[in-house]
Amino acid sequence: MSIIHRLTGSASPAGCLRRAIDLIESGCLDQAFPLLTQAARAGLPEAEYRIALAYFEGAGAPQSVVEGARWLTKAAAHDFADAQAQLAALLIHGLVSAENDLSASNLFVTDLRAEPDFRAALKWARKAAETGSPKGQAILGYILTYGPEEVRDEAAAHQWYELSAKGDCPEGHLGFALSLSRHADSEADRRRVANHLLRAAKQGIPTALYLLGVLSEQGSGLRSDPTAAVELYRRAAEKGHKAAQMRYGQALMKGEIVAKDIVTGESWLRRAALTGEAEAAFSLGNYYAKDSVVPPNYAEAAVWFRRAAEQGHRGAAQALGSLYLTGAGVPQDNGEAARWLRAAAEAGDQSSLVDLANMALRGATSQDTLARVAEWFGQSAAAGDLIAAFNLAVCFVKGAGVEQSDEQAAYWLRRAADGVPEAQYMYGRLLAEGRGVAPNLEEARGWFERAANADFGDAQVELADMMASGRGGRRDPAGAITILLKAAGNSNSKAMFALAALYGGRHGFPRDPRFALHWLRAAALAGHGQAQLMLGRYLATSAMNESGRAKAIEWLSRAASQGVSEAEEDIALFTQAEQSMAN
Repeated sequence: MSIIHRLTGSASPAGCLRRAIDLIESGCLDQAFPLLTQAARAGLPEAEYRIALAYFEGAGAPQSVVEGARWLTKAAAHDFADAQAQLAALLIHGLVSAENDLSASNLFVTDLRAEPDFRAALKWARKAAETGSPKGQAILGYILTYGPEEVRDEAAAHQWYELSAKGDCPEGHLGFALSLSRHADSEADRRRVANHLLRAAKQGIPTALYLLGVLSEQGSGLRSDPTAAVELYRRAAEKGHKAAQMRYGQALMKGEIVAKDIVTGESWLRRAALTGEAEAAFSLGNYYAKDSVVPPNYAEAAVWFRRAAEQGHRGAAQALGSLYLTGAGVPQDNGEAARWLRAAAEAGDQSSLVDLANMALRGATSQDTLARVAEWFGQSAAAGDLIAAFNLAVCFVKGAGVEQSDEQAAYWLRRAADGVPEAQYMYGRLLAEGRGVAPNLEEARGWFERAANADFGDAQVELADMMASGRGGRRDPAGAITILLKAAGNSNSKAMFALAALYGGRHGFPRDPRFALHWLRAAALAGHGQAQLMLGRYLATSAMNESGRAKAIEWLSRAASQGVSEAEEDIALFTQAEQSMAN
């Protein structure tokens, strides 16, 4: 007969349990298991609990979730608080199920993952908590905080967390800290939060380490210490905390607080991204698209933007849509671009709304999408968003997604004009032209002036024209020149063309052919179609040799390529004249 058999044959169940515990503590797990089995069969709850742990961990027994769950349920039913708390935790995470088939046919099943079962967990957690188990109290607090709406009770959760923290349970300290933080209005409250996080972190809780890092970074409840924050992120990251892995990776890649290490930083970001941290995937996408020290790798960026976008990250959806819009790193695809821009827009990204509207105006996406975009603009505009009001006005001006209406355009432009320079300019145009509103040159000039003071170039040109002609107010040619020179200095081709016109004698301004030609050339070089036409005509009439005629044709051709129809006619006439001269 073996020593184990002699021991188990002569010892009481309690003695078997004590001996098994001694063997477990000395690492003799295989020898401990038969003793635990004898004690458990005699109905000792602690032995049942330890057998469950042995099966879960594969320590002295074949690993089996089914057998572990069966023995854990037995121990919990025998009012062993640690088993009740452990069973509640497993039920919350879907690692066991109250509905599992624990029959012999499932003895060799190793994974019975199920949906989280908060109701069953609540029963066992409450039993453990009321028995006085600090871990059970922490788990009960968690269920009352994060469980289904019908079981939530923030006040009761706070009390259970506090009891658990008094028992020095690390999860209790963490839960109590989070509960306190919801109403931490003073620095004393924030220090109390930090104190409980410190106590949880000392026992190695990853979330506590991460949150301490956040507080250290912010200087909330603790003195501001970015270096300590990064170290806390590192410790939490090594324990598998996704957000900490992201923060630590970002710190390494930036190199502002710790030594820069792109390779290691990128590795931590990847680990976080691959385990579901959308912000980490977005950071990787940005790194490959625009933050990398090497040329952008848009194909790699698209991979990470897609991963984040599929998890609902609106910035990543906008970025992925933009890649599809331009064909950078992915095939150019208006359908995919619209899909991801729409996802970003639905999440509240205004720039995606504008991109979608522009796509629809170009016919690059459906009218249904444009109508939806106009609806979004309308909702935001009604809530007071001035940019949305301006965009909605543009939709009414162009009949994009809504019925064209100058009156509605004027209404929304007037609302947007309180803060949007382009809206001030467009509203001034409607007032000057009498579209959607009664014509009012004086008021139009006032709106042009507001937009011009905000350095909106087209408004500066309109204001200068009214000042030069005396429309809507006093005539001020010198002031008009000053404003146009400022706009031209900002590369506004319309201002350059207007300067050429004034120096050419427009509005009775003293003619100066030299300055007129200078600004005409500048406007033409800046891409102004009418300036290119006028410069071509000027060169055509003054051309004395073949080179001069070629230059004239060149400028007329540039104007024609921009849709200036008179340029095409001039080219035809010029060509005919040359042919006649040749004959």
